Amino acid sequence: METTNLNIRTNKEVKLAAEKIFEELGLNMTTAINIFLRQTIRENGIPFDLKLNIPNNITISALEEGRKLAFDKTVKGYTNMDDLKAALDA
Repeated sequence: METTNLNIRTNKEVKLAAEKIFEELGLNMTTAINIFLRQTIRENGIPFDLKLNIPNNITISALEEGRKLAFDKTVKGYTNMDDLKAALDA
């Protein structure tokens, strides 16, 4: 199999963090990049979801409800796990 060089530029901290993870997995950077490239070919696209971090309507509603509850003085709050567990068991 003939090989070729691939030169990429990335942030130094990103490279170091990725290398640390790859090392823990028993991989080097070249092997990890080759895995990504082969999986891209197998999937015929990027092998993971690319999404904008925009919450859906259910998440937005849950966040709004949480904010209302957090500032509603009539809502019972708990300062420790034992009291919370007792309330849940009741």
